[in-house]
Amino acid sequence: MREEHPDESELCARVDGLLADLSAQRIPLPPPRERTRLRTAAGLTAEQVADTLSCRAGDIAAWEAGTREPFMPRRAAYARLLDGLQALEQPPKPKIPARQEPAAPAARTEQPTLFPTAEQVPPPPRGAVPSQRLVTPTGPLAVIAYTDTFVAHFTNKTQLPLDASDLTGLLQWALDSGLSREKLSPFDRAGDPLLVLTPAASTALHLPAELDDRVTLRLPETHLALDRLRPAGFQLTRRGFGPWPRIYRPVANKKRASVQLAVMAWGALSQDGWHLPTLPPAGLAHLLGLYTERLLTPRGSTAVCGQELMTALRPPTKPVRDPSSGTWVSGPNPGALRQALDPAPPEAPDAHPLAEGRPPEQAMQEEAWDWSRQPDQQETSQYLHVVGLDTNLAFLSAASSLIVGLNAPPRHALAPTFDKKIPGCWYCDLSQANLDPRLPSPFTATGQAPTGPAWYTTPTLEYAQTLGMDVRPIEAYLRDESGRYLDPWYKRLRNAYIDTMADLGVHEKLPQADYLTAMRKLSTADPAQLALLAAIKATAKGGLGKLREGPRELTGPYTRWPALDKLTWRPDIRAAVVAKARVTLHGKMRNLAEQTGRYPLAVLSDCVLYPARTPTAFDIVPSGPDQQGMKGFIRLGVNPGFSKEEGVQSMPWYQNQLAQGLNPARYIKNEPAGT
Repeated sequence: MREEHPDESELCARVDGLLADLSAQRIPLPPPRERTRLRTAAGLTAEQVADTLSCRAGDIAAWEAGTREPFMPRRAAYARLLDGLQALEQPPKPKIPARQEPAAPAARTEQPTLFPTAEQVPPPPRGAVPSQRLVTPTGPLAVIAYTDTFVAHFTNKTQLPLDASDLTGLLQWALDSGLSREKLSPFDRAGDPLLVLTPAASTALHLPAELDDRVTLRLPETHLALDRLRPAGFQLTRRGFGPWPRIYRPVANKKRASVQLAVMAWGALSQDGWHLPTLPPAGLAHLLGLYTERLLTPRGSTAVCGQELMTALRPPTKPVRDPSSGTWVSGPNPGALRQALDPAPPEAPDAHPLAEGRPPEQAMQEEAWDWSRQPDQQETSQYLHVVGLDTNLAFLSAASSLIVGLNAPPRHALAPTFDKKIPGCWYCDLSQANLDPRLPSPFTATGQAPTGPAWYTTPTLEYAQTLGMDVRPIEAYLRDESGRYLDPWYKRLRNAYIDTMADLGVHEKLPQADYLTAMRKLSTADPAQLALLAAIKATAKGGLGKLREGPRELTGPYTRWPALDKLTWRPDIRAAVVAKARVTLHGKMRNLAEQTGRYPLAVLSDCVLYPARTPTAFDIVPSGPDQQGMKGFIRLGVNPGFSKEEGVQSMPWYQNQLAQGLNPARYIKNEPAGT
């Protein structure tokens, strides 16, 4: 690139422009609460101001809450509006007669102003409902309670009585309030406001205490509450009015008008991955605010939230400029899933149309382990105990940096050369593997060695190569467009989990002994925080499960179901995640065996049982030079992919479980020690 040599006048002009921009950004504005007071005193809604300034009502709410500041050119226009509203409030100044001599000084008194600022108004008495004039709706959601009137409780523990008497009024208030979630990525859209209806609020809205239709869990379309929505222009999505209905008006002037509801009386927030304790409305709003701040506004089950989070972080489209017209149009977003794809035949679930007539051995079986073995005589004589080690968020950890197929349909290839950079499924014979039988086979869900060719994902064959095996696929279905689609999803969930564990007193980089001590105290922590932690973990697990969502209603075999048309219905991605989690754990167990001579007795998914001389994980896990474990081995710690102590039992207990045909790894946590 040729270097520019501007003259002095041009450089000075650039500097003047930069200084002008900086000066403009420093246009003074009233304090945030005063901005709210000026708008509400003038009878203006946040929506009206947003329309005038060509922005979102959520922007106005953020400026009034002080969480964000406006930039040019809106800052200048917003300042002009506030100055104008302030001027409207000023009483006319009295005229002072000419030559009037000033009066003698009197005792100084404070004169009350006609319109006190929010900072000057004393706080309401404790227990009283704050005045509507002093509270601005903030945040992404409100919990709606009811006594003699509807009251909205916000995530910052403020509350506001509402001038609404029915569902239509509540919806209109939500649209005017400015409640909204910030964008999660550059091309995401702001999240719809969420109204959580307490049982008392549902009753006041004349909604039934429970849904009569226990199959579809939907309110009949003829219900009076729904009849009243239609004249106001509100519509329901195809899933109808259930525990998590979304109600909207058609897009007008390119603006969305949509509200998400959560009906607690019908199980929202108490089932489908949500198990929140009984909390007052203010506490519930605060807890859901933390979930939203760390992940996203709840939209349904935790599995649905996990799926929605993927899309919000990697939206399928982004605005691009049309070169022919110069206008902005919707274009593809690189790195995102942009179209629904059919799986390769081996990847299709058994109910899928592509599975019709498929021999069982032609179905790919990339699943988690369910394996156990008899301890040998030396193990039963040397080890009196069995210790379970559970991997924290094992499948979420496996999603990190995983290369998956994006939008190209799978390409069939015969006798391809294996390439670990190409995601896909490969038909290959790995039965020649010579592995220690005291370890589960990394190539099957049963842990038994394969007996012939089978279909595997790329992570499994890559691991086979690290074991020194000659990997020669017979055929494959390959995806030529690929990327690390799940990376932002992994990072947001990981940070949410780590932050919540820190709130519970379990921090990163704790020495392993301190980590075990902190984890033993975890069960006595704040139930609300524990419920938040469980919801975050369920969001990660459920989101991955949604990648292979099955039919919800009873249909004939090999009949398509609605989930197949979603961008995020991708069983190939789920299979790759499961495979990577399985082979990663196998590598850690193999390293531990080579280093210490200790072999696992059983594995169930991400929980491993080891024989131990003493009833503690320290008997198994290397401490490492810094007391934080050793890389490449099972390590104790809070990070996803690290482990925690799942349970401790006796060796006779383990043998008794095996005698009953059970996998002891399934029950080591559930039974009291020594039983």
